[in-house]
Amino acid sequence: MGPVKGQKKKRKVEKKVEKDDLASGSSQNGSAADWFEILSKRIAGNVSPSKGLDKFQSVFKMSRSTFDYICSLAKEHMQPKSAHFVFSNGKPMSLHEQVALALRRLSSGNSLISVGDSFGAHHSTVSQVTWRFIEAIEEKGLHHLRWPSTEQDMSQIKSKFERIQGLPNCCGAIDTTHITMMLSSSEQTADVWLDQNKNHSMILQAVVDPDMRFRDVVTGLPGKMKENSVLQSSTFFKLCEKGDRLNGNKIKLSEEAELREYIIGDSGFPLLPWLLTPYQGKELSESKAEFNKKHFATRIVAQRALARLKEVWKMIHGLMWRPDKHKLPRFILVCCILHNIVIDMEDEVLDEFSLSHHHDTGYGQEVCESVDKTASVLRDNLSRYLSGR
Repeated sequence: MGPVKGQKKKRKVEKKVEKDDLASGSSQNGSAADWFEILSKRIAGNVSPSKGLDKFQSVFKMSRSTFDYICSLAKEHMQPKSAHFVFSNGKPMSLHEQVALALRRLSSGNSLISVGDSFGAHHSTVSQVTWRFIEAIEEKGLHHLRWPSTEQDMSQIKSKFERIQGLPNCCGAIDTTHITMMLSSSEQTADVWLDQNKNHSMILQAVVDPDMRFRDVVTGLPGKMKENSVLQSSTFFKLCEKGDRLNGNKIKLSEEAELREYIIGDSGFPLLPWLLTPYQGKELSESKAEFNKKHFATRIVAQRALARLKEVWKMIHGLMWRPDKHKLPRFILVCCILHNIVIDMEDEVLDEFSLSHHHDTGYGQEVCESVDKTASVLRDNLSRYLSGR
C-alpha cells in the first residue's frame, strides 16, 4: 500500500479534474481510475448496480485488468488516430476513453445519441470510435476465437465434456441464434431478411467448448435460413466433410464399436458421423430416452454461451435499428471475441452472471429429417455404451 500522503494528493488531482468535465486531464495522465471516476458520475443514472460488482464492473461487464488488456490489443490500431476523436468540448480522447466508449456502445445496447450524451461526445464520434475499435479487435483479438490447434487442447475439451454427462470424445456443441433488426419496409432487400417469425434477422451459428468459449462462428446469413442450410454453407461443414476437422483419435466403446470425434447439436441439425443429434419421436426406448437427456444436459453449454453473449453485449440483443448489414457480421464477431477474452482472462465478473439458456425467445425448435446411416449406427453404439450395455 502506498503512503497516505500520496493518496491525499491523488484525491486533490481527481477533484480538480472533475471541475473541468469528463475529458479534462484524463487524456494526459491515462489513469484508468481517474477517467472512470469522472465517467461514472455521468452515466451512473443509466446503469443499474449489479449485486457483487463495483461500478466499473457493472458498466463494462468485466474487470479492470480485462479492460486494460483489451486496451493493449486496440492500442496499435486506435492510438495513431486519437487526435481525430474529441469530446463535445474539444478535449481529445485518451485510448482508455475511446475503448470505454466503444465497449459502452456494445454492452449497453443504447443508441449512438444516448451513449454520446452520457460521455459528452457527438453521436458521429461514438459511431467512428466504435467502428475503429471493431477493426482493432477483429485484427488483434482473433486468436481468442479459434479451433483447438493441439491434441492437448482438444483432449482437455473432451475430458471436460465427458465430465458433464459422460459423453466420450465429444469436441463441441453447436447452436444458432437470431440477431433481430428493425428495417424499413421500403428497403429494397428487406424481404431477404424476413424470417419465419416475421422478424428481420441475421443468424449466428456457434460451436462452443465446455467452458462456453466460442470455437467457431458463422454469421451474416439471413435469419430465415434453416439450421441445416446455415451449417452446410459454412467452412466448418466443408472442413469436417473433407476430414480436415474432427479427425483426431477414435476411441473404443466395445470390441466391435469405435467412436470418432464429433460435436453435438439439437434436432434442427442433420445427423452426421461428426454431428450427433437427439433421437426423435415420443415412444423411445429407455436407453434412447436416457441418451437424449445426457445429450441435452451436455449441449446446453452452447445455449448458455449464446444467452450470455446477448445478455452482456446488448447491442446484438433485441431490435437493432436499421444496421449496416455489411458491417453487422463484424460487430457480431467482435462481440464473440470479447466474450472469449473475458473467459480467457479468467475474469471473476463472470461468476455474477446467471446461467440462462434462453437466447432465442419466440423461435420454435426446428426439426431436420436428414439422417446419415453411418451416423445412426454410431449414435446407437454410443447410446448403448452410456446405458452400460
